Amino acid sequence: MDVPIIAPAPPVYAHPGDAGADLVAVEAVRLAPGERALVGTGVRIALPDGYAAFVVPRSGLAAKHGITIVNAPGTIDAGYRGEIKVALLNTDAREAYNVAVGDRIAQLILMPVPQARFIPVDELPEHVRGEGGFGSTGYQTQEGNA
Repeated sequence: MDVPIIAPAPPVYAHPGDAGADLVAVEAVRLAPGERALVGTGVRIALPDGYAAFVVPRSGLAAKHGITIVNAPGTIDAGYRGEIKVALLNTDAREAYNVAVGDRIAQLILMPVPQARFIPVDELPEHVRGEGGFGSTGYQTQEGNA
């Protein structure tokens, strides 16, 4: 899929077949413990109708430094033409984290998104899951419960 883009450094897929393309910072930011900052990427895109882009955290930053994205996933609608910025959060309680220009700070995933027609009804069809919500299926496999 071709996506028109304006960017000093277009997103790049690190490996063939990767779902997310890396977004890089165009500004340096220091994140103190518990601090968040909106970091620019310089990327502006024109998605086709029927698609959205999702900004998601990089697993290495999260695991090694506690850096995540406040509103993950951030949703980029097809009609948005502004700069894609990333709301980074330092979850580490002790260490600050420095973002340098050119650092990979997030990934961009493009996906088709159908428009739904919401049809008001008095009752929903039955399903095996029913109204089970958060935690209703447990947290261990059957083997883990033995």
